[in-house]
Amino acid sequence: MDARLNTFDEKMQKSLNNLKEEYSSIRAGRANPHVLDKIRVDYYGTPTALQQVANVSVPEPRMIQIQPWEASLVKEIEKAILVSDLGLNPTNDGKVIRLVFPELTEERRKDLAKDIKKKGEGAKVAIRNIRRDAKDTFKKLSKEGDVSEDEIKDLEDSVQKLTDSYIKKVDEAVDAKAKEIMTV
Repeated sequence: MDARLNTFDEKMQKSLNNLKEEYSSIRAGRANPHVLDKIRVDYYGTPTALQQVANVSVPEPRMIQIQPWEASLVKEIEKAILVSDLGLNPTNDGKVIRLVFPELTEERRKDLAKDIKKKGEGAKVAIRNIRRDAKDTFKKLSKEGDVSEDEIKDLEDSVQKLTDSYIKKVDEAVDAKAKEIMTV
């Protein structure tokens, strides 16, 4: 691959990785500890990742168990989960917090599938914007006279192939996540 394409390849890869990271926080009726990745707990005045102040485990397919390392954190963790957009009600016995994931309704599954497609479209737009930036960069090279028109054409063809491959990867990620959500 041409060295001039590397930066655009990296940017497109970051867009794809970002999409996959967003998908990992969408719950599919199964307990997945990654849905808690973005939750921050007030730990002595410092917003701290939940995984750094508690042990997170999945004892059953539809339950996450959170065991704080300090009993005083139970209320803080509960509060952080309630204000998050997870839509879960934590229960606790004073030492351990449990999150039970309800079965998703058909309507909720369809809403999630729409959301998944919307996020996929966002990733595609980001990738296309990167392609546009690449073409602009190549045009500047052409105006400066550093590169021949044939080389510019080759670079543009290469960036189009790169774009097509990333768009295909996004489509595959969207299809896989939508299938996971719609599977009962």
